[in-house]
Amino acid sequence: MNSFRNHALFCLVMMAGGVLHAQNGPTPYPDSKDDAAWPGRGPIRTFNWMVDNRAFFWTQRDKAQNAVVFVGDSLVGNWKGPLMSTAFPKLKVANRGIGGDVTRGVLFRFKEDVLDLNPRAVVICVGTNDLSTHAEPAVVAQNISLLLDQARDHNPAMPVVVCTVPPRANPKAPLQRANAVTELNTLIRKFPEGRKNVVVFDLFAALATPEGAPKPEYFNADLLHPAPAGYVQWGTLLAPVLASLHLESATPVTK
Repeated sequence: MNSFRNHALFCLVMMAGGVLHAQNGPTPYPDSKDDAAWPGRGPIRTFNWMVDNRAFFWTQRDKAQNAVVFVGDSLVGNWKGPLMSTAFPKLKVANRGIGGDVTRGVLFRFKEDVLDLNPRAVVICVGTNDLSTHAEPAVVAQNISLLLDQARDHNPAMPVVVCTVPPRANPKAPLQRANAVTELNTLIRKFPEGRKNVVVFDLFAALATPEGAPKPEYFNADLLHPAPAGYVQWGTLLAPVLASLHLESATPVTK
């Protein structure tokens, strides 16, 4: 009998420990080699800083409730607080971008890092890293479509702004074919069809030359990541789009 009691007590402690773990931190990333453990299709990336970023995001969950949440890769993650707060002075915003992330990574963390914040709106910019790993644009678009499905299931009335992928010309991150960005953006621009509360923001057009190349003044030397002027341009053109959604907060707060 004592053995049974001890075993039962051990099980209860282990169960309680699992609950406490779930409450005190984000769900750990699955093994990057276990394709079936990840939502969506295509490339998987996990780096140590991603774990650190998500641990920090977890500590900000209460503060970020009801924010306009930006999510994606380093294109979002590098949009630092002062630049973002200047761009959207009337909005409470939260940045949930992680450098190096791909669409499957965002799919995995979308609920805990974004939807659990009960956002007033979500801005998504992701996919360029998928293209760096030579993922097919149709696969990348399907993963983003799954994000839109999650957002709809969470709150059908919540606006979602999906950004096209900006131009890029980094020789250290060559694309499988030159028109991959164009192909992906063509699919992204179709997302509002048959969907309510989904808006496409053309970030490509905002940062490109007439020929479709990265506009040098808007990019760092790598011609991949926006420079401060690029974020100013992004914010200047995105602000009226967000304003049209009537998301103003009485108490502006950044990250």
